[in-house]
Amino acid sequence: MWIGTVVGNVVATSKDPSLVGSKLLIIKPLSSSGVSRPGLHVAVDTVGAGNGERVLVLQGASARLILPNKNSAVDAAIVGIIDSMEMDERLLACDD
Repeated sequence: MWIGTVVGNVVATSKDPSLVGSKLLIIKPLSSSGVSRPGLHVAVDTVGAGNGERVLVLQGASARLILPNKNSAVDAAIVGIIDSMEMDERLLACDD
């Protein structure tokens, strides 16, 4: 699992049938201190996340296991919206 920020969405009118009806979001990964890391990922949204929200992302085969169709063409899924993060007794703000 990793943490990221939703930075956009993907509209794909033509896609694998297992993705029909799925909301696809673009996620920017974050370091453990909340700083953006290089790269972007596309993930299926399972929790109703929105632009700018920090989210928990499950990646790999386990991402498919939370979907109704276990054979979906999915490598990453958003499984949580982060309200706050605390590390080493420091509260990391999640409302940039």
